[in-house]
Amino acid sequence: MINRQLIKWKILPFILVQILWICFHSTGSLALTEDEKNNIAVYKKAGKGVVNITSIVVTWDLFHRLIPREGAGSGAIIDPKGYILTNNHVIKDAQRIEVTLADGSTWPGSLIGTDPENDLAIIRIMAPSERLHVLPLGNSADLQVGQKVLAIGNPFGLHETLTTGIISSMGRSIRSQKGTLIEDLIQTDAAINPGNSGGPLLDSMGKIIGINTAIFSPTGASVGIGFAIPVDTAKRVIPELIEKGYVSHPWIGVSMFPLIPGIARALDLKVERGALIAEVLQGGPADRAGINGSSRMLQVGNVLVPVGGDIIVALNGEKVNSSEDLLRMILKHRPGDKVTLKVLRQKRFLDLPVVLVERPRGK
Repeated sequence: MINRQLIKWKILPFILVQILWICFHSTGSLALTEDEKNNIAVYKKAGKGVVNITSIVVTWDLFHRLIPREGAGSGAIIDPKGYILTNNHVIKDAQRIEVTLADGSTWPGSLIGTDPENDLAIIRIMAPSERLHVLPLGNSADLQVGQKVLAIGNPFGLHETLTTGIISSMGRSIRSQKGTLIEDLIQTDAAINPGNSGGPLLDSMGKIIGINTAIFSPTGASVGIGFAIPVDTAKRVIPELIEKGYVSHPWIGVSMFPLIPGIARALDLKVERGALIAEVLQGGPADRAGINGSSRMLQVGNVLVPVGGDIIVALNGEKVNSSEDLLRMILKHRPGDKVTLKVLRQKRFLDLPVVLVERPRGK
């Protein structure tokens, strides 16, 4: 007698295989989600515009011998003339720059301009335009936490690597290698590792919304906290970098010390926070505006504090809580702009107009 139950279990795997085979060949692939399809489409299109950047830096060893050191990063082609956007720290001090395109061809790169304060740089390769896939620049002003992002780069030398995630937060601040504060950064959980620096952070349309610049990690590898410079910052400085090789940053010509509540109470001041003016550069904008620097140093607890000078408490009506606050506000302006500083001077508040100038190179 035929065991029908046994036959059913024997032919069931065969039937399942046939069903999978029919599904695969009728659709061209196993079923993909809409999100997966978007990831694939963005990668196929945008990956062609991401480059690998190798920089050769010559240093001295303990025996005063020249030692070449190689670094690697990423970049994005932003112009058919061969201009590539990357991080300043990727090409900093490089004696030689090589750029590898997605098609595997390698081209010598020339440095066009750097902006260390924003950790941005432009390099150029003289490749034929038909080899250059330009990535479009998007907008970062209206980005939202939770929005999907994609990062393409060359982590650990692994070319054309795609990672995905979301925008974790906006408006973050970190310090550049120069020590200046980089403001309004995008925080993302898309995996960013060494070698991703300078590569694009993309939206679901494949447009650049940020330039991957740093990770927060105790190990040096991604732990889901990465930072990208917003593309609106890049769009503001790119023309200057291409035209003159640097960015004109505004400057008032002072050195400052942050005022905090403990110091304010010890000095019996009318305000608790602001920017203490330690020194005013002679002939600079602040000097011409009549701003006073400190006259002496006073020990408050374990800290030497500059006293006797003006305390800046507002710029154009916006409250200044620290010296970093003031620098951030100034950097939103351009050389030649006039701003009004509210200062506390010997228990009186004064409004002083200051005309910003271009910061001298090296300051």
